Amino acid sequence: MKLVILDKYKDVSEWAARYVRRRIIDFKPGPERYFTLGLPTGSTPLGMYQELIKLHKADKLSFKYVITFNMDEYVGLERDHPESYHSFMWNNFFKHIDIDPKNAHILDGTAANLVAECNEFERLIKEAGGIELFIGGIGPDGHIAFNEPGSSLVSRTRVKTLAQDTIEANARFFGGDVTKVPNEALTVGVGTVMDANEVMILITGAHKSFALHKAIEEGINHMWTVSAFQQHPHTIFICDEDATLELRVKTVKYFKSLMRVHNKLADDPE
Repeated sequence: MKLVILDKYKDVSEWAARYVRRRIIDFKPGPERYFTLGLPTGSTPLGMYQELIKLHKADKLSFKYVITFNMDEYVGLERDHPESYHSFMWNNFFKHIDIDPKNAHILDGTAANLVAECNEFERLIKEAGGIELFIGGIGPDGHIAFNEPGSSLVSRTRVKTLAQDTIEANARFFGGDVTKVPNEALTVGVGTVMDANEVMILITGAHKSFALHKAIEEGINHMWTVSAFQQHPHTIFICDEDATLELRVKTVKYFKSLMRVHNKLADDPE
């Protein structure tokens, strides 16, 4: 497990984007070898998407041979609904890069058979050869995707009832009206993300600091689903200073002492 500690949110966004670029370029994707990327929505990864768009427009990164799978989608929202995750991804990322639309996979929350939709998503991931790099963000309660406290740590893509805290937190995207927030979502499972070759988790802000503490300084606990990634052989947490407020001083000093090594991971390819 790696923990990369940077000063500010902007630094996290830039570092994460450079790391994604390095991973894609080192993979050498092509017509017979696609790089498969798992992606999150929400405010935390937004800066990373903006930085990736800059790299693409500067001709430093192509997504022509990249396949993506998004983490989740609300149940009942049409794809063109302004708050659907489909709209979020296209407006904030996909339409600004050269990805082939058929290679950008997002769960359909309006599918006639939601269970079948989830099973098909898992099948498509396997058909693509699995996820090379799965990127995630977390909530203040340590949930990743919509795998909220109490979720199985071996769960797969499924229909999930949303906790009241999540509904209330997301009401800000629906004009502050809690009644407009869907009560269910389709989400990849913790097990789905754990199957990826590598997992990168972005954690920023003081309100996420206790979750980061639970993620890396305490044991694995299904009430803090992000803690499961302690067991993944290749997990990299990227956080800002504010997110370290609940970490022990010794923990922070240890990981900061490794930054000279970690920074090389995001360097330009030779």
